[in-house]
Amino acid sequence: MMKNIACQLEHSVEADVSLSFAWSWRTDLKNWDDPPAHFQLDGPFTSGAWGATVFPGQEPLRWRIRDVRPGMSFIIEMPLDRAVLSFEWSFEAVSYGRTRITQRIIPSGDNATAYAPQVRDSFGLTLVDGMKRIADAMASAERSAEASP
Repeated sequence: MMKNIACQLEHSVEADVSLSFAWSWRTDLKNWDDPPAHFQLDGPFTSGAWGATVFPGQEPLRWRIRDVRPGMSFIIEMPLDRAVLSFEWSFEAVSYGRTRITQRIIPSGDNATAYAPQVRDSFGLTLVDGMKRIADAMASAERSAEASP
């Protein structure tokens, strides 16, 4: 249970993909596209695995995968100074071939209020467009997969 939640950003999109495709596509780091960052994962996409976001010329930002519920949800948790930044992802079949994807971004912990303005300023500006971009890329990838022999 999270304590001292400083703020919460949330956005949902509906993607024209099956739930199983949405899950497998989003949990495959080769599909994580957010230049100039690139992403690394130490092992399989499972609870407890550690990964990193790498920006050119900077130390990697380490994070951990938590609470994986295959086909349903997972959390990416980034430790901060006396706080944690959580990215909660959930997937829900809306109809055959259509999936609702929700992302919640939550700084929490004793020092979370120190991070709230930065979270709002950075992710608040990009969350909606980023989620739309992910849904569009996912739909395009599923169409390409279906068209391949």
